[in-house]
Amino acid sequence: MIDRAEFMMGRDVSHALECTPDILRNASRTVEIVNKLLALAKGAGVPIIPRPDGTLVNSGWRPPSVNAATAGAASRSLHMTGEACDLHDPKGYLAAWAETSANTVLRDLGLWMEAPAKTKGWLHVQTKSPRSGARVFWP
Repeated sequence: MIDRAEFMMGRDVSHALECTPDILRNASRTVEIVNKLLALAKGAGVPIIPRPDGTLVNSGWRPPSVNAATAGAASRSLHMTGEACDLHDPKGYLAAWAETSANTVLRDLGLWMEAPAKTKGWLHVQTKSPRSGARVFWP
């Protein structure tokens, strides 16, 4: 499980002027939904492998300046609004499970995910539909 502090990655303090009430609300909602996803995955026997520091979030909230300096980040990334989370998934277990259950678990939770072939080593989920509307999408 993750908490909002892990999701914010200390950036709510280091970039406090950019951290709006809307971002905090989005972050809380994203954390709640991601935790439901993790609980369902764990219940299904999916191995959840934390990072060496014990956390699960590779990338949570990213202020625009951090997003701009992040290799491969989309210029309109939902990380900047607190509506996306990259979970550590070095073996791809979580992504494979989420992809196969995309039409049930992701739909029921109101999540979309980037195609696992695009995100090797992590699972990108977001709480807002991509333009395509596909539960599993290519950015």
